[in-house]
This record gives sequence, C-alpha cells and structure tokens, in this order.
Amino acid sequence: MNDSPVRVGLLGCGTVGSSLISLLQRQNSLISARAGLNVVVAAVAVRDPDRPRPVGFADAILTTDAASIVVDPTIDVVVEVMGGIEPARALVLAALAAGKPVITANKALLAAHGAELFAAADAAGVDLLFEAAVAGGIPFIRPLRESLRGEPIGRVMGIMNGTTNYILTRMTEAGAQYSDALAEAQALGYAEADPTADVEGLDAAAKIAIVASIAFGVDVTDSMVDAEGISSITADDIAFATRNGFVIKLLAVAERFDTDHGDELIAAVHPVLVPATHPLSSVRDSFNAVFVEGEAVGELMFYGRGAGGDPTASAVLGDLIDASVNLRAGAHGSIGSLGTPRIRPSDQTSSAHYLSLVAVDRPGVLATIASVLGDNGVSIASMAQSAADSELGGSLADDEARLDFITHRVGRRELTATLAALRSLEAVRRVGSVIRVLSEEESES
Repeated sequence: MNDSPVRVGLLGCGTVGSSLISLLQRQNSLISARAGLNVVVAAVAVRDPDRPRPVGFADAILTTDAASIVVDPTIDVVVEVMGGIEPARALVLAALAAGKPVITANKALLAAHGAELFAAADAAGVDLLFEAAVAGGIPFIRPLRESLRGEPIGRVMGIMNGTTNYILTRMTEAGAQYSDALAEAQALGYAEADPTADVEGLDAAAKIAIVASIAFGVDVTDSMVDAEGISSITADDIAFATRNGFVIKLLAVAERFDTDHGDELIAAVHPVLVPATHPLSSVRDSFNAVFVEGEAVGELMFYGRGAGGDPTASAVLGDLIDASVNLRAGAHGSIGSLGTPRIRPSDQTSSAHYLSLVAVDRPGVLATIASVLGDNGVSIASMAQSAADSELGGSLADDEARLDFITHRVGRRELTATLAALRSLEAVRRVGSVIRVLSEEESES
C-alpha cells in the first residue's frame, strides 16, 4: 500500500456529503485492505460553517471558499455534491484543469453540460465519474459505460425517481388520492416542499439524458427530453389499470431506431400502463429500477435504492476509490467523444394508449365516438363503460357515462387529431387521461 493518503476536497456537506464522510470513517480499514488506499477528507466547502452536522470532523477543514479547494495542490481528488449548475460547473472545470479527478452526483449539471465536462476530463487525462447521478446507490452507470461498451443497446427504460414511484405505489396499494400520497411522501422526506422537479418528470428527464448519452454515444441534454409527470393521474386511472392487469409507473425511456438516414433517438419521461407481468411493475415504494435491452445480451434489470444519503454516498465512494486507484496508476477512464443526436420529434412517435372520457349516456353516442376514432386511424383493443352508479362512476352525473379505451399502437400525430375531434363533439363532456401503454409485444421484445 502507498502510505501517502489520498486527500479529498469535498464540495458540499449536505445529506450525501455527510453520509460520505460517515462511510469513510466506518469503512477506512476495509478500503485500505481491498484497495490499498488511505482516503482522507482534507477540506470541505460549505455555505454555513456553523450549521450543525451529523458527522464530526476538525473545524479547520471547513471553508466557504470552494474555489480554493479545487486549485489547492495538496488536494488529490474533488468530490462535488453541492448540486445546481453554477458555481458547480466552474468548480468542476477548474478541478479538471488542475489535473484532479472529479466525482459528482450532480445530474442537473451533467444533463446540461456533460459533453463539455467529459471533454475537459479527457484533455486533462483524469477521471470524471458520476455513478450517483442517475440511480442513487444502484451500480448502473459503470456497467453501462464499461461492461456494455461494445453492446448495441436498443432501449433503456426505468423507474428513475423514487418520489413518484412512492406516490404511485400508495395510490395503487392504499387507494390514496394523488394529493394525499404526495403529502405522505413529503412527510417522509421523499419529496421536497416544492415537488415540481419530481412529480413533473424533470428529475427523471435529467437522468435519462445522461443515460442516453452513455448508451448511444451522443450528446443528449435534458432540453431534448419530452417530459410529462404524474400530477394528472387520478384514482380512477389507477383503478382501471388494476382491473385490466396493469400498473401505472413513471418511466424514463431512451430508445434507438435504425433508419435510412442513420440512428434516430427517443428520450422521454411519461406515465405508462405497465403490464403486471413485466419486471418493472413490481418495483414498489421509493425503489428504482433500470431495464436495458441489448442486441447480444438480451434483457438486463438493475434494481435498488435510487436515493437517500447512504445509498447515494455508497455510489460516490465507489467512484472515489476507482478514481484514486487510477490516479495512482496514471490512468483514467473515458466515454469517448459524443456525437450529435438525431432526436425523433414527439409527433412522429407511436404507442398503444389508454384513453378516458366522459360522455352523455344515451343511445348512439358510443357509435359516434367509435366512428371518430376509426376516421382518424385509431384502432380499439378494448373498451369499458361505467355508469354513474358504478364503482368507477362516483364523479359522474346521472346522464353521464365514463368510457375507457385501450388502443392498438397509434401515431402521436393521429392521436392528437383524434383528441381534438372528440373534444369538439357535443356528446363528449370531457376528455380525461391519455396515458401510454407498454404493450405485451413491447414487453416481450
């Protein structure tokens, strides 16, 4: 073992930073035995040095001057867990330019500026590692960028946000309304006071942008991801899904298509009716899972805790050990240069869909609605009708009926035209939920 310690500069000491310090304190002898390293946190940048923290360390290592840490010649490796775009981006670039490997858990930063940061790391000949940025404690990024580097990947889809998965689990298993399930998630610390990034799909969008970049070797940013959240999902939608053998999940999806003009990609986040037979349907509470489909390897699934101090810090620690070993060896990992993606426009995508609407309950209305669907090229796979006095009809007036359809695969452009035509019908009181369906064919592909 090299007796000289690896001196770490830590940018941020919130939940993840404090958990990392605690892990290092508890597992120092294990790291020494397995990796031959003595890892020491030598400097910590914080906003408020007087704030109480759950871990103890010498006050002398605290500073409010993060910039001084990244250029300090005595600091070997920088760990960035402060979050946000700036000043994190400038600090990471400065650390890389100074020849220091960087470990980050900052999904927002990588989703917006990943290509720039990867290029800077390669130019400096040091590591930029980010296992914790996508799926918390699940070891997924390293297999994706190393074990599957030669694998033609067709699709990656997964549950990448624990907050929304917890909310949907409570709605499914306890019959909770969305607002009540969200309040529970906030009380448990799964959701922030402002839950917008989680429930509107923005957090998962940043993660799938990073995943798509690594899986397909192109520079996908979060601005290219079509994001839709779960705030409009109702208890009736959940009940319909359960009755028909589905579970509603918020899925982040990145998919590659071969075309005559080269590869096209889809990167999106949206609620999906997942068949109860699919492995992702059984992922409950705040757990995450990522499902990978490759040409040679077939189907893989990675499952575990997607958030939380200790799981996320565990992923950071794994990267920290790898970067330290590589630094000692004068080596570094690289994802290579990223090309320019061809993103397929959302109106050129297709899927099976679940469609719910409320119409006047009188003879001939269903035939009129079916005619509109047919005229727009929408084929019906199944249909259910609920009256005001039925289990699903609690919010209906006496003269109304709820109609729930599952379509065969239909183009988004055709579906949009269909919805406009339905809304123009005098007999249609309101169009409710429109949710994609992961068809059995897609599940088995």
